[in-house]
Amino acid sequence: MPSSADLSARMLAAYQGGDMATVLALGEHAADADDTMLLLLGAAQQSLARLDDALATFGRLVRRRPDVPEYWNNLAVVARGLGDGDTAEQALRRAVALAPHEAEIHYNLGLLYAEQQRWLLAREALLEAVHLAPGFIDARLQAAHACHVCGDNSAEEAMLDGAGHWPPQPAEQALKLATMLATQGALAAAFDVLDKAILPAGDDARIARLRIAARRAALHERNNRTAEAQGELAALPPSALDALAADQQGLRSEGWSAHAAVAARLGDLAGATMLYQRVLDHAGEADVRANAAFGLAAALDKQGRRDEAWQAALAAHAAQWEIARDIVPELLADGSQPLAMAGHRVGPAEHARWTSLSAPGGRESPVFVVGFPRSGTTLLEQMIDAHPDFRSMDERAFVYELTERMNLAGQAYPAGLTAMTQLEANQLRAIYAGLAARVVPDLGGRQLVDKNPLNMLCLPMIMRLFPEARIILCLRHPCDVLLSCFMQSFRSPAFMVMCSSLQRLAEGYVNAFEQWLGHVEVFAPRVLEWRYEAVVQGFDEHVAWLGRFLEVDDASPMARFAEHARNKGYISTPSYAQVTQGIHGKAVNRWHAYRDMFAPVLPTLRPLMQRLGYRE
Repeated sequence: MPSSADLSARMLAAYQGGDMATVLALGEHAADADDTMLLLLGAAQQSLARLDDALATFGRLVRRRPDVPEYWNNLAVVARGLGDGDTAEQALRRAVALAPHEAEIHYNLGLLYAEQQRWLLAREALLEAVHLAPGFIDARLQAAHACHVCGDNSAEEAMLDGAGHWPPQPAEQALKLATMLATQGALAAAFDVLDKAILPAGDDARIARLRIAARRAALHERNNRTAEAQGELAALPPSALDALAADQQGLRSEGWSAHAAVAARLGDLAGATMLYQRVLDHAGEADVRANAAFGLAAALDKQGRRDEAWQAALAAHAAQWEIARDIVPELLADGSQPLAMAGHRVGPAEHARWTSLSAPGGRESPVFVVGFPRSGTTLLEQMIDAHPDFRSMDERAFVYELTERMNLAGQAYPAGLTAMTQLEANQLRAIYAGLAARVVPDLGGRQLVDKNPLNMLCLPMIMRLFPEARIILCLRHPCDVLLSCFMQSFRSPAFMVMCSSLQRLAEGYVNAFEQWLGHVEVFAPRVLEWRYEAVVQGFDEHVAWLGRFLEVDDASPMARFAEHARNKGYISTPSYAQVTQGIHGKAVNRWHAYRDMFAPVLPTLRPLMQRLGYRE
């Protein structure tokens, strides 16, 4: 009989030569296998998809050597392949305890959690893997995806830094990466990723090509390129989708959804309704059901089928509730505050104690466009961005990020604003400028436009850093705002929770405006109130009024915002399609068709409606 050393050497040579059958023959009949032999045997069994055998082999190995983290990691990978999540998690946690600085182990733990849709834990583990190995591209991609699901836009963007230069990705990863890059506004990079995707072998390549075509169509539609979307879908007709095998429901749903979105854009509302309903009848994943239900609600609403539209919206929110339950469980409790920033307030006495600081003037400061979501902020942003003197950076949470930087530095926001030094203020402005420069490196001499509706909750930070800034508050009838929010899909988990019922929405709306109105009294900022209904009735005079507020000589380019929006490409908000259509009054008093639904929340809204100058 050969010695253990000779047998190990022969097994290693066979393994390196790809001869897994010989590895099995030598290893399975070894009377006294050493660690190396067991490791090679388990790897060969795993390679040949004999996962039950591999699990037993690696189990034997960790019992023999419980102090070796790599063995626990191997056991976990096989257990995950068998769908044994409990064993995989226990093994990976043991491996992390033994080797806390090993990025690969954190990565595998993150993949397990992502597979289980435990997204907060997945995000934590994957970000740790990237922290330990910044050049670990697979970990960066998966961490970005976990951040994307959790609504952590800043971390997602950081993980994707330089992604346009990553090597070609396997098709599954390429689909994720392209979607995230498009969300960041990097559409050309997104299509490049799809073009270079590495396809699997055999018939799976055909399925991958169809999935890529469906994703390309969806990206084109999302970027107001309807004709290009139609071109992609020509290779993916509904009949071909219907003929797919039963295990291709994901592809089928994505294809139907893309066809439905294009049909709705072209006015084929009956066709869109049928396709969205088909997705709902077959989809299992909560995010797929939510998106389809929101699309169905919009198509039904445009057909005047209000009761059915409302039921579809309720189904969409029920699906989003499932998503939020795993990401922000603390917000599902009664009395929770999804808009946490609304609880931060600065009173007159506190403001009076602020140290005196020098600050940029109005022309050197950004123009801030604020207001509750669905109040017309995107429309106004595109109007200003159409003027050559201004440059918008789409919707970014940079002001929020400054408040987080303060908290991380041990200066609680907003209390830390009181004793802020000149150096600290300059540092925060420099951070803000750096963040903006990554998005609009071509700003040049143009004035920055920072449109983020809920920056209205960060007025103390804005006033501390840019006290002379011009701020435009977008207003729209509160009931129209709430209806539009209720009928729209938001990626933010906190917003998913707040928009899940009209009552939560009404309370969130009131809390946001009570804070805003209180801060306006304290700070007396340079604010223009921009009422959607008045703009619809007198567009030209409001364009001139806006020009005077922004101190521009010729405001006429702002009137051509729709053309500008059509040429702009990616617009991150749900209004991406509406702003390309120009000014119309279809959205004014839209809530009247749903008046019965609003009866329970009117008592909550009524006092604020009166303060804002709106009637029922």
